Amino acid sequence: MNSGTFKKGEKTPGQGKRGPGKVTLKGREALAAIIEGNILKVQNWLDDIERQDGAKAALEAYTKLIEFAIPRLARHEVMGEDNGPIIVKWRE
Repeated sequence: MNSGTFKKGEKTPGQGKRGPGKVTLKGREALAAIIEGNILKVQNWLDDIERQDGAKAALEAYTKLIEFAIPRLARHEVMGEDNGPIIVKWRE
């Protein structure tokens, strides 16, 4: 019997058909551990970037760093019939 928090067949967001790969999971965990273990250094580096190049550059550096640890959301464009707009009709 499954003693975990998920039931058989239950999917988590972003796991895909079989779930995230083991290498992906281990890579994310390793990067998160490195960042957590060096949080003061990372903060100092971001502060240095902000002093030299401004807040925008520091924010860009931060977002580039965290995108390896946090999965991105996929963007999907939904189109209506013949690539037209989606029409919503309300029923009364």
